[in-house]
Amino acid sequence: MGKILTIDIHTHILPENIPNWKEKFGYGGFIQLDHHKPCCAKMIRDDGKFFREIEDNCWSAEKRMHECDHHHVDVQVLSTVPVMFSYWAKPEDCLNLSMFLNDHIADIVQRYPKRFIGLGTIPMQAPQLAIKELERCKKIGLVGVQIGTNINQENLNEEKYFEVFKACEELGMAVFIHPWEMMGEQNMQKYWLPWLVGMPAETSRAACSLIFGGVMERLPNLRIAFAHGGGSFPATIGRIEHGFNCRPDLVAIDNPINPKEYLGKFWIDSLVHDDQMLDYVVGMFGANRVALGTDYPFPLGELEPGKLIREMPYEKDVKELLLHGSALEWLNLKKDMFL
Repeated sequence: MGKILTIDIHTHILPENIPNWKEKFGYGGFIQLDHHKPCCAKMIRDDGKFFREIEDNCWSAEKRMHECDHHHVDVQVLSTVPVMFSYWAKPEDCLNLSMFLNDHIADIVQRYPKRFIGLGTIPMQAPQLAIKELERCKKIGLVGVQIGTNINQENLNEEKYFEVFKACEELGMAVFIHPWEMMGEQNMQKYWLPWLVGMPAETSRAACSLIFGGVMERLPNLRIAFAHGGGSFPATIGRIEHGFNCRPDLVAIDNPINPKEYLGKFWIDSLVHDDQMLDYVVGMFGANRVALGTDYPFPLGELEPGKLIREMPYEKDVKELLLHGSALEWLNLKKDMFL
């Protein structure tokens, strides 16, 4: 089997230097970078709380391309680190932060258009400002946005967010939904449970909210992808459907259509870490709705990008869908742009 164009839809990036937002805005909670040694930095909230250690592959496009070449990844879809969403901030401040992050990603895409595709971030807590920045994202060359699974613990089907999703559909902007601010996080701090249990549940929460809330039904051309293989949604779709059938008075109050009808109408990435689970979601969603996603450059991601798909006993046409075809359809891009 010859080389197959490979696009990774789930990678995170930050600018190497981040302004002192606390000093600029007059209140704290934002992320700063402490470059405490060469090629390495600590992500620290400006109240001094350590968040994560990162290396230069989290900000250097050149380092990323070197590592991508090693792993035979041709193109990365860039999005910010979800902790940067900052939906809790004052709307205008979140807009300014979003513009800074989006300009950084757009600059990388403009410099290396065959290697990178960009997704923006928008101040979802203020829908009109979010739409304004969404429109600007399109103008500066980004092809979609990444948003959180909840907006300050409000579900994505809240009516005030509908206009944002509608604008995404009208502008042809893809939407990547990534867990953040996991429900119950404070109650399960031990054993890294927010990341191992909370994140998959958050993603299912978002998918169910958009389905049961009728957003996907009202916006059939909205192109949505969910991170981490759809979280726990694929593994619990039987329970979700059963709840819909046995208690429609609780579940089907805003959308009378069986949730299984939406399988194949949205995308998930391939980040499931298990060959049987990958085979399961490919069978459930179709290979044209599962796209390589690795969570690069973080340790909970796929450490050898594309390896799981390449080692599966699939025919070439299936692997082509998983490694680039599904991604291109979700992003509404053409293959020859990257050849």
